[in-house]
Formats: sequence, structure tokens, C-alpha cells
Amino acid sequence: MRRPRVPSADELEKAKACQLEFGSYCLWSIEHKEVMKDAIVKKLKDQLFVARSYYPSIAKLKGKEALTRELKQNIQEHERVLSESIVDADLPSFIKKKIERMDRAIARAKSCTVDCNNVDKKLRQILHMTDDEAHFHMKQSAYLYNLGVHTMPKSHHCLNMRLTVEYFKSTTLDSDDSPVHKFNVPDHRHYVILSKNVLAASVVINSSVSSSEETRNVVFHVLTDAQNFYAMKHWFSRNAYRESAVNVINYEHIILENLPEFSMQQLYMPEEFRVFISSFERPTEKSRMEYLSVFSHSHFFIPEIFKDLKKVIVLDDDVIVQRDLSFLWNLDMGDKVNAAVKFCGLRLGQLRNLLGEAMYDPQSCAWMSGLNVINLEKWREYNVTENYLQLLEKFRNNDDEASLRAAALPISLLSFQNLVYPLDERLTLSGLGYQYGIEEKVIRTSASLHYNGNMKPWLELGIPNYRKYWKRFLARDERFMDECNVSP
Repeated sequence: MRRPRVPSADELEKAKACQLEFGSYCLWSIEHKEVMKDAIVKKLKDQLFVARSYYPSIAKLKGKEALTRELKQNIQEHERVLSESIVDADLPSFIKKKIERMDRAIARAKSCTVDCNNVDKKLRQILHMTDDEAHFHMKQSAYLYNLGVHTMPKSHHCLNMRLTVEYFKSTTLDSDDSPVHKFNVPDHRHYVILSKNVLAASVVINSSVSSSEETRNVVFHVLTDAQNFYAMKHWFSRNAYRESAVNVINYEHIILENLPEFSMQQLYMPEEFRVFISSFERPTEKSRMEYLSVFSHSHFFIPEIFKDLKKVIVLDDDVIVQRDLSFLWNLDMGDKVNAAVKFCGLRLGQLRNLLGEAMYDPQSCAWMSGLNVINLEKWREYNVTENYLQLLEKFRNNDDEASLRAAALPISLLSFQNLVYPLDERLTLSGLGYQYGIEEKVIRTSASLHYNGNMKPWLELGIPNYRKYWKRFLARDERFMDECNVSP
């Protein structure tokens, strides 16, 4: 398999303007740029453009009938060849002679006295047509790229289906040997993961326990949807994670059965927003692009689902843990609810168009999901879920899903205003799903890595230099992965 190239500093700079319209596709397309296989085809097209530009003016000149016929013939021959050739390998063996004939005809045309304005006008028309065509293909490629990053790979879909079928075939279907007694003990260390991706959830848990000194009282609660519930159940019954316990919960079922007053039954993953940030101090500077990850609507029901718990750590399923996080359980958050890494590259005042007339401190920093310590007792004391529901009524424009998901950004930022405890920014390194050029030393020394952005590590479209850190924690010798051709 061809090893993707690393974009140069100059290419990265040029890609910034492109990102405003096409996002991370621009960097990905540079990284995967193929060696040109159509250099001769491009030369034929260039000759054709020039010949077409000169032909109308030459055809009007007296005494140039032979040159006119020659140009016309060469133009027709080039058009015929290009109608059948996309890359150089498609071209006929005698193409070199055609190129030479066209070069001679163009040279003769250029030596004639013609109206330069007409030639210039024609060339500009061709240039605009070419620009439009290039932009169309760019949009088409970006659409296919985005389709790829938002679609579950076929191998992963196969894995889910195989696990689900095996769950219902299992002779131990009704027996559950998992340590249920651990699931609701408040003094244990409880992690919550929202995920629809078996492998992603497994990697988060595996990386966490591999980095922990003590796992005896550690419990992972995996909230998933009805479609992936049985696959998750069977996977985590087959795989052990040291002494920790894994509790798989059907989010949609528990909301429907236990919290019928809430209409938000669908499981939503952490929401990511591509934001363009302008400098407060230098507003004339070009905007830069960032992927901001925040809580989804489903996160706001965690205190209702885990009524017996006092504190949880919430991990996104695109995170891996590289250091022991046990010290976070002794964190004194004071009267704060959400311990998170603040992102002061974006302040609420820069989102005034999004936040509308809501009351907020314009100098307040945004914060990131990925690794969050949640004080559930303070959450309930400050009625965060109730405040969330009030904000939802205000920011949701209509009943479609797009409007609902777009509302997650302002609601998440406003719901925790003045309730965020700032974690050390060295605790988690963000940007591994869209940002090239992060130094390996910085990655290795970070306590956790967050692959926020489109290029997730379980996709072939993921950034190769960063995927290796995620792959370290994939399960080995798992027959369903082999059967479904899930590459480790």
C-alpha cells in the first residue's frame, strides 16, 4: 500500500484558504496527492486551448487559408484523442507527432498579426471555464470525502452484524457473569462512554486500563443505541479488561422506560463543529479553522441515568488514554460541575451571532469535551438538565434533526457558563483528527489524545502518523475481526 506523503509547510499554508469551504478535505487531498499520470494529456489540453483562442482570428485573415485548415484539423484531432484518453496510458503511440504538428501550427499562428484583444478574451473565457470545472470537481471530491468520513466502514458493519448474530446464538444468552454489584457503588471509579462503535469503545477502555495502576474498583458504563447494543454486549462479554467491569446500557431503552418525560430517546454522540475563528486583537487577519467538540443532547441525561452516582469521568470514544488518570478522582472542583480543558482560542464573544441575546460573558472561554470530570451532585444542585431543556426550547428553530444538532453548541457553552473547572491543558491533546504537523514528542508525552475532527483513527482516511497510537490498543487475536477483515 502506498505510504501517504506528509504535506509541506508551504502546502499547509495554501490549504488554509481552501479549508474555509471544504474543511479537512483540503489537507487530506494534499497528503494523498498522486504522482501525475496525465502530464501529456494536460499538454494536449493546453495546446487545444491556445489553438482554439487563435483560430477565430486566423480564420478572418486573408491569405491564411492553409494555416486555418491546419489549425482546424489539429483541433479536431486533439479533440478526438482527448475524448478517448484520460491518462497518458490511454494515448496512441503516434501522439508525439500530433503534439509536434500542433506546436508548429501554434507558432505560425502567433507570428501572424492578429487582434490581441480577441485572443485575450477567448483565453479568459477558457480560463473561467477551466476554473469552474476545477471547482466543480473539487466540490464533488470533497462531498465524497465527507461521505467517507461519516460512513461506517464495511468491515466495521460486518463486525457489528457478526457480534449481534453470535449474541443471539450464544448458549449463555440468559446468564450474566458480569460484576453487577459494582455498577452502582458510588465510591467506585465510574467512567461513562457514549458510543455506537464497538472498536472505538473498546480502545478507549483498553487504553484506560492499560494506563491505570489500579483497576479493581473501576467501572466503565458504555451507553449505546438499540442497533448496536447486542454487538457491544457480546464483545465486552468476550473480552476482559484487567479487573475493571464494563456495563453496556441501551440508552434508548433506559430513557423510554425510566425517563418517559424526556422526548430525547435517540442517542447522540459528542457533537463536533467546524468553526472559523478571527482574532479579537487583529480582526483583519484570516480566520483559522478549528473543530470544537462539545456535549451532545444525550450527555444532559447522564445524572438521571446514574442516580446513585456522585462523580463520573466522561470519555469521548475518539480518545485514548496514555497516563494513569486516578488523580482526577481526588480533584477538588469546589462548586464547579464540569472539569474540562478550556479552549481560549475561542471566546463566547466571537460567537455572538450564534448565541443571540442570551446572557453571557463575552470574554469567557469555550471548553472541549473528550475528557471531562462531572460532579453529578453539583449538576443536580444547579439544575443543569432543567436549564438545558429551557435553552433547547430557545435555540431549536424547528423539529428537524439538523436544527437539533446545531443547537448543541450554544446550549453546551451556555449550560455550563461559570460552572467549568479548568483542567491542565497538558492533560489532553486535541486535534489529531484534522491537524497535521503535531510533533511526535508532544503526542507521546500527553496524558490523553483526542482525535476530534473528521479523520478518525479507525478510518482509512485517518492521519497515518497518528493512527498508530490508536491501533496499539486494538484487540488482538479476535476471530470476528479477522473474519470481517478489520485491519489492526
